[in-house]
Amino acid sequence: MKSALRRCNRGRSLVAAIVILLVLGAAGGAFAWYKFFREEPQPEWITSDPDMRFKYGSIGAERDAGIPYWIFYVLPRVFPDLLPGPGGYASFGVVWEEGQELPAGFSKKVVGFPRVANNCASCHVASYRTAPDAAPVFVPTGPNHTLNLWAFFRFLVDCAKDPRFNADNLMAEIRLVTDMSFIDRAIYRFLIIPITKKTLLEREQQFAWLYRADFPPWGRGRDDAMNLTKYFMIRWPMDDSLGPTDMPSIWNLGKYKPEQGMRMNFAGDSHDPFSVIIDSALGLLGAPPKDNEEFLGHVRWIQDYVSAKRAPQYPFPVDTALAARGKAVFDATCAACHASARTGTIVPLAEVGTSRDRIDTWNEKAAREANKVVRDMGIERPGLVEAPLTGYVAAFLDGIWLRAPYLHNGSVPTLRDLLEPAALRPRTFRRGYDVYDPAKVGFVTEGAEAERIGTLHDVAQKGGGNQGHEFGTTLPADDKDALLEYLKTL
Repeated sequence: MKSALRRCNRGRSLVAAIVILLVLGAAGGAFAWYKFFREEPQPEWITSDPDMRFKYGSIGAERDAGIPYWIFYVLPRVFPDLLPGPGGYASFGVVWEEGQELPAGFSKKVVGFPRVANNCASCHVASYRTAPDAAPVFVPTGPNHTLNLWAFFRFLVDCAKDPRFNADNLMAEIRLVTDMSFIDRAIYRFLIIPITKKTLLEREQQFAWLYRADFPPWGRGRDDAMNLTKYFMIRWPMDDSLGPTDMPSIWNLGKYKPEQGMRMNFAGDSHDPFSVIIDSALGLLGAPPKDNEEFLGHVRWIQDYVSAKRAPQYPFPVDTALAARGKAVFDATCAACHASARTGTIVPLAEVGTSRDRIDTWNEKAAREANKVVRDMGIERPGLVEAPLTGYVAAFLDGIWLRAPYLHNGSVPTLRDLLEPAALRPRTFRRGYDVYDPAKVGFVTEGAEAERIGTLHDVAQKGGGNQGHEFGTTLPADDKDALLEYLKTL
């Protein structure tokens, strides 16, 4: 009897122990989910307004590519010497609206804890000022010609490589700006900071070509997009190609008609807007989407948004009589490529004559491998063109006044300079200053402020050549003036 009773008590104790373990396990799992994985919706002021959603809305990148908010906050305070200049993140030329916590193109979302990631607006919100003392005007879907993306990428890696990136230093700065609970301090110190450092260091090899002494910096407003695709999506080894291009405008993308033979991107390497947005968004995610339908929902929303947007009107007075004369010059000189059935299709390199560096960054094999990566994620899209690149797309000219500098690689500062033969175009100039020059139709590239803020573009450097596109360069001066006045109205 006693033996049976002891066995019964032991059984009850075992059951009780198992129950306790299960309860503790469930509590631990709930704690871990809450602190590391729960997702909270963004506030309504972001999600209910299309422009705000484009500028600050999440596309899901926070989960795998996001930087913990408080680490992101204090990096410029801990590493001011690694910034390109004074001013914290503003030194990268980000578009920062007054009163906003983060620059446009930076989304903040709670995934366990607040994280910061990028969305499409980081490269596609333009800004300009009509005078040095004027307030900036922001244009969603315009090209961010002030952003120094090259410097931003390097900054994150350089911070992680620096021995100062440790829990003691980061937590000392974080404690100055926020009060964390004991548990959150411990999580940041022992988990979040070490994991963030490891994650950033893992990007170093993929960014290796940014550190080559024989490759010049991209400069403000440029992006070596296809090399990013090679090294981050299909994980190719580094080669000797370099093809930075200007940040493009993405307004009115509905004008592209793939069924009529039109192609997307500067070199026509993608089939349609849907594919371009998917590939760009995947680059920001840094990993396969957590939920394909949710991800594609973001993509479709972005496509609808950018398709509905139109180019902004020129903000200065226009001489309408002169512009009317310029329309005739445009029709005779420019319309065959830029307002015809040829618009949006590829012009052979031999005909346009511009730098081939961008073409040499990509090829048919890379397109096949990139398409396979996306298919393996279970995502269907027309995708990248599996064919050799042979030239550059004849651009639509809507909003051309805000798309300086010009040519695919941004090697010509203004439209007036573009109407000069390549030999007479500026050999060096400053990129990234936001004061507009209505006389030359572009941005101011000279003077103390342009030199202080801007980055140097030298056409003799790799990826920076300003040759080619000499159409209209032999026009009489009066016709050039008229043509420029008309281009302001597009």
